[in-house]
Amino acid sequence: MNFFEARHIIKNYANHRALDDVSIEIPEGAIYGLLGPNGAGKTSLIRIINQITGPDAGELFFKGRKLQPEDVNRIGYLPEERGLYKKMKVGEQAVYLARLKGVTKRDAVRQLKVWFEKFGIEAWWDRKVEELSKGMAQKVQFITTVLHEPEMLIFDEPFSGFDPINVELLKREILALREKGATIIFSTHNMSSVEEVCSHIALINRSKKIIEGPINRIRQEYANNTYRLICRYRPDFRLQESIGSEFEVLSEKVEDGQHEAVLQRLEECPDNTLLGRLLDKTDILSYQKIIPGMHDIFIKLVKDQITK
Repeated sequence: MNFFEARHIIKNYANHRALDDVSIEIPEGAIYGLLGPNGAGKTSLIRIINQITGPDAGELFFKGRKLQPEDVNRIGYLPEERGLYKKMKVGEQAVYLARLKGVTKRDAVRQLKVWFEKFGIEAWWDRKVEELSKGMAQKVQFITTVLHEPEMLIFDEPFSGFDPINVELLKREILALREKGATIIFSTHNMSSVEEVCSHIALINRSKKIIEGPINRIRQEYANNTYRLICRYRPDFRLQESIGSEFEVLSEKVEDGQHEAVLQRLEECPDNTLLGRLLDKTDILSYQKIIPGMHDIFIKLVKDQITK
């Protein structure tokens, strides 16, 4: 049983179809990357999951049963559009938002003090929200999103506007929340952090789901039998002549006396076949299969859809 499912979701706005028969399956304990370019339909799906808007067709399931209005209290949502009451004091604002989620005032203050210290903003408790920098305001919103320890967390572009140090801080906290049992949806169009954080992904583009599954499986599926070989050999050595017809040299360069080549395997054969042909002719320093990153897969799938 999946922790959360959306089945055949359709959503229309005026003359635009934002989601076209989109289904996703989120396992319990996953950090599920909802990927896609701006305008792909990610935020529309998130708003439907949060019951901010309803689908025109399709169904949502939470822990094996249909999603109910009261389930909103079991979900924490950090929207891309940030917003705090500027004239309120920071601590007062955070306590207010925590109490809306059912946390008592006493518990809210106690837990918020811990989080504020962890995020280095404890000195701002009695300052007005309007005095906060954008990054500090985002920290406050992140804290109030997770404070009531919801079973599912949804972060829409959570790293937007953060410097690299604070991005790493947020990554650690997101991973820690998963370790404590939360299931997390992580919506982004930025691929740089996806592989470090996400266990599963779905790619949405032009209102449709293009691919879904465990990130490691998807990366393996899009590996195209290419390998990187780093070795040393004599100037008169010809790599293509030595590796045989099962392999093709796609590129080759020399740097600091080391030869780096990208090879493609054209026919099935054990890796030892290639290495055996080279061992007595070269000094092999490294040989590994090239597994594409999510950035490359993302670009390929989006381009493929455009050309269809």
